[in-house]
Amino acid sequence: MPEGAPDDRIEAAVKAVLSSLSGDLTLREAALLAELHELGRTVARAKAEIAALSVDDITGRHIPSATDELDAIVQHTADATNEILDACERIEAIQAKVGKRNGEALGTEVTRIYEACSFQDITGQRIAKVVAALKAIEKRIAAATGGAPSEEPEGVTEGRRLAEGPQLPAAATSQDEIDRLLAGFG
Repeated sequence: MPEGAPDDRIEAAVKAVLSSLSGDLTLREAALLAELHELGRTVARAKAEIAALSVDDITGRHIPSATDELDAIVQHTADATNEILDACERIEAIQAKVGKRNGEALGTEVTRIYEACSFQDITGQRIAKVVAALKAIEKRIAAATGGAPSEEPEGVTEGRRLAEGPQLPAAATSQDEIDRLLAGFG
């Protein structure tokens, strides 16, 4: 611990109080000593709690998982937006085949859909900022602890992974695997 750290200062204060005491303790001195003793126990508890924090779990599992999930959200949002835009183009092709009044109404609605799809770009930019912030936090934690994030979380069962919702594309179970599993129940 660096010189002048809180533990050192508390210990020095306790020693100073103890060395100044002579004979029987007054009520005030006993109260001060009890306060210092409790302060020391509080510091020891705080140190134990900090030591118990699983930094490896944060940098090795939580932050990478969060960034992967956010990256997947961006990708799925982009894919859905592209599907919507493709459908708009097909509707525009049909627009010429309907009457003028209905064609104009379709054109107006398609334009509204195009405008609404701008959410995807804005959402992607905001999520990218969050991902960058999480990665910066992960690097700072790793630098402060002198470690690197672990690649694979330990002790996570397949059932637990499935219970946590949609899978990332790289970890997703294929439809063939699902079909084989379901066929085993029959």
